[in-house]
Amino acid sequence: MESASSVLLGELFARSPDLLFIASADGALLHGSGGLREALGPGVEGGARLADLAHPDDRAALSAAWSSLLQRDEPVSFSVRLRDGGGAYRPLSCSASRSSDRSAVLGSLRPAPAAAAATPMTEDELSTLRLKARILDGLAEHVDPLTIWALDGDGIYLYHDGKAVAKAGFTRGQHVGRSVYDLYAASPEAAAEMRKWYDGQVRRGRGEAHGADWDTWLIPLRSEPGGRVDGVLGVSLDVSDSRLVEKELRIQLDQIAAQQKVIRDLSTPIIEVWDGVLTLPMVGTVDSVRTAEVMDSLLAQIVEKRARFAILDLTGVEVVDTRVASHLIQLITAIRLLGADGIVAGIKPTVAQTMVALGLDLTQLNTQRNLRAALNYAIRAMTGAQGASPAASPTPGKKPAP
Repeated sequence: MESASSVLLGELFARSPDLLFIASADGALLHGSGGLREALGPGVEGGARLADLAHPDDRAALSAAWSSLLQRDEPVSFSVRLRDGGGAYRPLSCSASRSSDRSAVLGSLRPAPAAAAATPMTEDELSTLRLKARILDGLAEHVDPLTIWALDGDGIYLYHDGKAVAKAGFTRGQHVGRSVYDLYAASPEAAAEMRKWYDGQVRRGRGEAHGADWDTWLIPLRSEPGGRVDGVLGVSLDVSDSRLVEKELRIQLDQIAAQQKVIRDLSTPIIEVWDGVLTLPMVGTVDSVRTAEVMDSLLAQIVEKRARFAILDLTGVEVVDTRVASHLIQLITAIRLLGADGIVAGIKPTVAQTMVALGLDLTQLNTQRNLRAALNYAIRAMTGAQGASPAASPTPGKKPAP
């Protein structure tokens, strides 16, 4: 049974032309003035919740303001759009405070500034807003690695939801009503960076936080097109799994590259078969990349070993293209410039045809039937040079007299 004071309070509210209300701590309307019922319709009766009457886009801000109200003793003011009896949303300013026994909330509503000039929302606009709200809720509810959050102009969380919130060690909506600057008060650098979010620039960045890797978009929000930034939307994706896969793939690619280098080194070994004589046996397919690597390695070894002869053994090569054949000719020329003699041994008929088809000058090319013949030539040339005067030394590229 209601007390006399409660009945009297209800009668006073019923007669008041002002937009007054008494609500429970969870936002349910207990009493509304006559002016409030006239402005918003019968929906304010019967324990209706303010959050249910609020515009979908304003519910997060209302929740944040209500949470702040319950934690403070002084009045709290905020703006909210409430649905009237005709289904239109009215922009209102609310001032509310806790009752003396802290069991209820006493509040008054008044038209927001410039509300008289505001145009009521059409049904199509309301449908669009409801659709956007459903889309946002759907993303937050079902996209597993996603966190969506929004701040007002003072850095207060208006929205904090998404399935990935739990991965960061929080509960969904935990930050609503809290200041982002308070959360990161221990890091002045982070707070300074957050204040830059309101400069109107869209940002994207990746980083580690709360034990996970995040890919985050920061989007400035404006109440009206071209107006000042009065909020920030954050969308964060937990990319820890993809980062792990990326690292594993990079390790595998590095291993493959190292293995390919070993295979190339084994397929083109440079062997010092005699003092001053280097041999390079080539097997399999010879392409431009492999030829370029061979040229660099062989020329370096000639300088390091002070070799007089370098034998290219092509016995195991079945086919070369015209570009590779040209590289081989250039290699022999480079060997001569270093003061050594380049010998090509074991050329197959198909390779010989390719080299002739190039139309290059092959008269200075020192060729031998096979590796054995090339070694015999090099040894005889060096033996003859040791027993002859310097003036009689064999000229590189020219066979000694029998």
